[in-house]
Amino acid sequence: MSGGPNDAEDHLADMGFVLCELSAHDTDTDHAARLWTAEAQPPRGLWFMWTRISDHMVLHRFVTLTLCPYWKVGEEDSRDWCNFYEDHPDLHQFHVRDPLRDLLHKRTRLEAEQRFFEKDPAEGDGDES
Repeated sequence: MSGGPNDAEDHLADMGFVLCELSAHDTDTDHAARLWTAEAQPPRGLWFMWTRISDHMVLHRFVTLTLCPYWKVGEEDSRDWCNFYEDHPDLHQFHVRDPLRDLLHKRTRLEAEQRFFEKDPAEGDGDES
């Protein structure tokens, strides 16, 4: 993919699994996980899409899709981009709350901190909430 990472194979090898990033949606809508975003204008992402068609069969595909152009102004004039694909169903990314994704992001941050600072991730980050 033009504008994608130079080490695509290594990038994908680090992903043990993917999660659907969309909010709750009907069964006619594919699940979608963005693998990376190319450094191009307009920004395009490589997406892994999948749909369960029976108890024993899942169809999947890789597609490149332009990212949703919607953004909102946050604190101090910062911009929050949607980061889903253009014409996605339902809510924009910054309105979707997924407790499992939040826990995985926290774990990833702790592992990165451990590698960078050589700390034990079990010690936590001081956030007891």
